[in-house]
Formats: sequence, structure tokens, C-alpha cells
Amino acid sequence: MTNIQFAQRLQPLQSNVFADMDRAKAVALAAGRQVIDLSLGSSDLPAEAHVIDAIAQSLHDRSTHGYLLFNGTQGFREAAAKWYEQKFGIRVDPQTEVLPLIGSQEGTAHLPLAILNPGDFALLLDPGYPSHAGGVYLASGQIYPMPLRAENDFLPVFADIPAPVLAQSRMMVLSYPHNPTAAIAPLSFFQEAVAFCQQHNLVLVHDFPYVDLVFEQTGDWVDSSPNLKSKIQNPKSLVPSILQADPEKSVSIEFFTLSKSYNMGGFRIGYAIGNAQLINALRQVKAAVDFNQYRGILNGAIAAMTGPQAGVKTAVATFQKRRDAFITALHRIGWKVPTPEATMYIWAKLPPSWSQNSVEFCTQLVKQTGVAASPGAGFGKSGEGYVRFALVHEPPLLETAVERIAEFLN
Repeated sequence: MTNIQFAQRLQPLQSNVFADMDRAKAVALAAGRQVIDLSLGSSDLPAEAHVIDAIAQSLHDRSTHGYLLFNGTQGFREAAAKWYEQKFGIRVDPQTEVLPLIGSQEGTAHLPLAILNPGDFALLLDPGYPSHAGGVYLASGQIYPMPLRAENDFLPVFADIPAPVLAQSRMMVLSYPHNPTAAIAPLSFFQEAVAFCQQHNLVLVHDFPYVDLVFEQTGDWVDSSPNLKSKIQNPKSLVPSILQADPEKSVSIEFFTLSKSYNMGGFRIGYAIGNAQLINALRQVKAAVDFNQYRGILNGAIAAMTGPQAGVKTAVATFQKRRDAFITALHRIGWKVPTPEATMYIWAKLPPSWSQNSVEFCTQLVKQTGVAASPGAGFGKSGEGYVRFALVHEPPLLETAVERIAEFLN
């Protein structure tokens, strides 16, 4: 067999938390286990009927069957810009400040190709979503992990970044509400991040998939600054957009996906929004890789963003009930974890006997009980000692999962 030589940039991509757990689940299934999969944050809720209808109607329109280039996405871009303006009070130019994507993961993975030269640093959250690191590795960049600790509310401390690293850094990636820790960030933190990136000439990237999955009012995060407040008119979100801290879009780009708010994960639809130069640069990368999705999917996304929003509220209420049921069950077995205010995840500190081996914990848990979770170490070095549970089943099954976990721990 020919000895094929692969690029060195593939080396850091050999391991992936979701792929690793997928193999462990397959082993459990082969052994006859009933698997309760809490390892993947893929919503089990359906897309709304009016969204499906818009896609279905498109199927019979032969004009939607061809390639879809940028100009053909104008209706989608206009809907996205209007959605942002209504939600955050931020004016957006749909022609220059919005770019359709195959989910936000595509955008966060491709953007480093437009920003980094080989050897440049990207400042990433640790723990953080794996595609953020993957995109940097594909661009031959270096990663400086910004540790997230409970005592800092899982927010990074910018002052801890070494000066030599900053001198070689070109971008910072944030994501709040945060996966995996479920932490939220106030507007004041984003204002600090924008000022820091402006000072050090960094691109500020914000991955924002959980904008709607917030369970309760998290406090008065709108800053009292009259200059900023005048630019934020009637915000309807409980958590801030990075663009509210950078309304001039001087250094910022934000990624949104319809996977969580509208249960459209399998349809692979999202967008980038923000600084026009960054949007154009990402568009250049995207143009070399693909055209766009099927037009019918964009029509479904337009229906989601412009149509009735009751389904979003229903989804939030559903995940809140699941959160409460799972937390209550964990507390009942003596596993004390904090109650998250956002996302579809529980970020649980492991019992002392497993505190430095989250991968082994999750591997043995699914092998012995069929309950699949994601090891904290799979999200970064600072994730060790934790495990992430995704609330993607109804309360009775979640409670069954906790009963099995109790047997495993005992």
C-alpha cells in the first residue's frame, strides 16, 4: 500500500469529543445497552409547521433547483438584518454586513483562514467549542487558551494574556451564553472585550447560537451609559449581542445559527453578521469552498425569522422544565450542581474520585449504563474535572438517566 503523506495541520484534529463519544456509544449499542444520549447538543424538538411548509412549497418550484449565488440570498439577508434590528436595536446593512452560512460552525471554522497567517495566535476560550480550535489549526495558526474558572463566572481574564502572545495575536473568539459551561456574560464584559481588541488590533469573534435559550431575566445588563443606551432601543433579548458593545462594528463579527432557536440543526442554516470587511473576507473564503444551501432551506429560515415566534418560547420553556427535572434528580442523589440560566446543558463538576479523568468517566458510564455524556476535557484543558449533559430528552428519560448514574457512582 502506498505510504500517503498527510499535512501536519491534521495532527491536532485526530481527536474530537463528539467523534470519540460516538465510538463509545456504538460499543455500548453493540453490547445490547439501551443508550440515553446526553452527549450531543442536537435539539430533539421539531421545526415549526410554517417553516416546514415554506421548504415544502419550494420543492415544487423548479427555479429553486439550481446553484444559489450570493445575490440570490438577498431575501434571507434582509430577513436576518431585520431580525437583528428588532431584537437588539442594531441597524445592519443586508448587502455588506450579512453572510449566509451552513450553520455558525462553518463560519467559525473558516474565518481563521481569512484572518491568520501561519504562526499567528488566536485567543480562544478554554473550555470552548471544538470547531473554534479546529479552524485555527486548519489555518496553521497557534492557540492561546484563555482559562474559564468558576470563581470568575467562567469569563476570561484579559490581563492574564502574556504580552508576547498578544503581539502575535490576530483574533479573539468568545461565545456567550457559553457551551459547555452554560455561563452568560453581561454587556459590561463585552464592552471590555471590544476595548481590549481595539487596543491590540484584534478581530473579535462572537459565536452566538444560544441567544434565545435563556431561562430567566439575568439582571439589568444594559449599561447606563447614555451614549450606548441611545443606540440600544428596546432590546428584546435577555442576553446581549457583541454588536451592542460595538455598534459601529469596528472589530466585531457575530455568528448565529437557526439550529437552537428554531430547531433547524439538520437543515444547516446560519449566518455571520458584523464588520463589512470581515464579512467580505469570509465571503471570499466561502466562495472558494461552496455556493450556498438549497434555496428552499433559506425560504424556511426566512419563515422562521419573520413568522410567529411562539415556537421559540415553547422551546425555551421545554428546556427549562428539563433543566429543573435533571437538576432536581442530580441533587436527590447527592450530586450538587449549579442551576444554569441559559443553554441546553448542565456543566457538572465531577465527584472527587473522577475529578481528573472525565474521559474515563464518560467512557465507563456509557459502557456500564448506556448513559452518554461529554467529558469536560474534550472541550479543553480547563474543562477537565467536569462533564457536560445535554438536555435533549423529556424529563422522565432524564430522570431515568440520573438513576443509572446513581447506580454507577455507587
